[in-house]
Amino acid sequence: MPQMDGYEVARRLRADPQCSKLPIVAVTALAMVGDRERILASGFNGYIAKPIEAEMFLSQVDGFLSIPLKRTAGAPIHAVQKQTFAEVPAKKHALVLFVDNTQTNIDLVRSILEPSGYEVTAALSAHEGLDLARRLKPDLILSDVHMPHNDGYSFMRMVQNDAALRRIPFVFLTASVWSAREKVQALEQGATKFLSRPIEPQALLDEIEGCLRKAKGT
Repeated sequence: MPQMDGYEVARRLRADPQCSKLPIVAVTALAMVGDRERILASGFNGYIAKPIEAEMFLSQVDGFLSIPLKRTAGAPIHAVQKQTFAEVPAKKHALVLFVDNTQTNIDLVRSILEPSGYEVTAALSAHEGLDLARRLKPDLILSDVHMPHNDGYSFMRMVQNDAALRRIPFVFLTASVWSAREKVQALEQGATKFLSRPIEPQALLDEIEGCLRKAKGT
């Protein structure tokens, strides 16, 4: 914005005793790799990516209105504890592991899932994803197909070969596969769902919620 950008606005609001406890949300179409951390470090509670989805916007804003900003007794205003999306009171209480070698895709999925109550942890490779899955036992795994070194199919086999992980719903999310036959093969090999990008945010949320319900038998 001209004259004063949103980062400076957030800093000044956090330094003002009368405004320091207000939730501050960035609404931007310019988020790039690393901007999420910069946004949170500047005093924002999180951000909503543009273009805004009308069906989701009110619920996203409502989620931030319920954030209880905590402040340690005697701590200065600038030491107010910052909240991330994962700290928004979760409605679904589900941990999603997203594996994709492109950080922009990871940031996009975070911006869709986290405001709706999901906790998202991410990995840039299949091996990193497998390590996270073993340590965190996510409720659902979301993965790209074509990645260097080990693709999504190899990653799914790694998960299936681990007795502690094989029951976790495994969903492919990719923009690089359009063959109906390849989708069928992925499902035959054990994938829970095969989703193609671009996908509407609400459609992605509905698909993930459906997979979680199915896994719980509800």
